[in-house]
Amino acid sequence: MSEQTSLSNDDQIKYWNGRSGEKWVANQARMDRVLAPYSQAVIETLAPEKGERAIDIGCGCGVTTRAIAERTGKEGLALGVDVSRPMIEHARALAAAENNPAEFLLADASSHIFDGPGFDMLASRFGVMFFADPDAAFAHLHGTMKPGGRLAFVCWRPLTENSWFHVPLFAALEHVEAPEPPAPGAPGPFAFQDKDRVNAILSGAGFGDISIDQLDAEMTMGRTDSDAGDAVEDALHQSLEVGPFSRLFVDLDDTAREKAIGAVRKALAAHNTDRGVVLNGSVWLVTANA
Repeated sequence: MSEQTSLSNDDQIKYWNGRSGEKWVANQARMDRVLAPYSQAVIETLAPEKGERAIDIGCGCGVTTRAIAERTGKEGLALGVDVSRPMIEHARALAAAENNPAEFLLADASSHIFDGPGFDMLASRFGVMFFADPDAAFAHLHGTMKPGGRLAFVCWRPLTENSWFHVPLFAALEHVEAPEPPAPGAPGPFAFQDKDRVNAILSGAGFGDISIDQLDAEMTMGRTDSDAGDAVEDALHQSLEVGPFSRLFVDLDDTAREKAIGAVRKALAAHNTDRGVVLNGSVWLVTANA
């Protein structure tokens, strides 16, 4: 999940159980494709083994959870946790359709009391930057793990390093009033952009062997084989539906909306290739041990 800017914990739960959660479900296949390099990085870093127990924090529609479950098998447990009922229900349906042993729980991982023995690993693809109190959340999550358990997650580096975000955003801001920027470190997509802050949170929660490495990957935002039939229109649809600034368009009048959409379309077209609209995503790949 990466759309909203800065909301309280209760507001986020409400947000992801409304239209935004439904939009993410509708665009699940597209988003899983775009974000695939980051899911793969988390999975390969953790290297799940048969019989191990894992939590996927902020699992969304469960693509990372299902991939972990393929490795842990029925002998283990891959548990996806999210606050969004629409996403959890969709995740369960996808797992059932694939006969995948992943399990899913509608809960707030930052405070939920998990049953059973400790977990071997914690994973997250962009699900940990929205905690209202990250220090307390990671201390709680540390307590769910076996001694020596493995943590791996990805979180966005600064906005200016992520063209998938700033290219359409800056184009839209030519015609849309800029929102008030969140306070540094406030819950949101870029809450963990400062690696020193991430290190301090994890070490304070009891984690050791912390590693925070830059990982860049291409994000193909639009494809010619999409339902839109045009890569730029496909990328535009994604930006307007589930992009990080999509809420900027909600209250615009028709004239302003069309001007803003036109500007975003032009900006995305400048990055169109024979493979689709290709932009850059830059993250921190964070690992640690309990």
